[in-house]
Amino acid sequence: MNFAFAQSETPLVPIDKKDVIEMLDPPGVAALNIMLSALSSFKVLRKSEQASMANTTSLVKIKILPFIALEESTQIALEDHWDQLNPSQRQLFIDYIEHSLIKDYVGMLYSYKEIDYVEIALQKKVLRKDNKALVKLEIKPNAGAKPSLITLKMIRNDRWKIYDVVFSGVSVVKNYSSQFNSHIKRKGLDSLIEKTIERLNKK
Repeated sequence: MNFAFAQSETPLVPIDKKDVIEMLDPPGVAALNIMLSALSSFKVLRKSEQASMANTTSLVKIKILPFIALEESTQIALEDHWDQLNPSQRQLFIDYIEHSLIKDYVGMLYSYKEIDYVEIALQKKVLRKDNKALVKLEIKPNAGAKPSLITLKMIRNDRWKIYDVVFSGVSVVKNYSSQFNSHIKRKGLDSLIEKTIERLNKK
């Protein structure tokens, strides 16, 4: 039998590096990997009886925090007030939201009593526009529980990161925005800055 190797009439088109990264790192896969990585690491801590508050906090800082778009989240939360802040004041609010999110994620992990039975599934439909995406995950806290739906709002700069989480219809960023705006309306932006400094000093 003779084999003939002929050149294709269709010219080969080089694939851009960004396209390769995009194929390997779509927002849905990125979101699922973030959650599963954190959950798997927490399972290891639990099984080794090392799931202290300090160790779980370190886990969140390593496994989740690098994938949070903190500056985008903070800017959205402060809305029009962001432009009135100098760089150090902006960093102050970024630090505050970072500290708050760490506590929230630590609390979420601790809420899973039956950690071996927690299931996370990605809904097939991922909404995308330009460098932003909406990813929906279903989380079952234990074998017999009804799945809870969590929506992750994501943005891609160097990689896909989460800038907001919506759970039970409540947006984390909008919650911060409501807190900030309420204080600003009552006492002004300078008062909010002072209050945020106080809160961070107490952490």
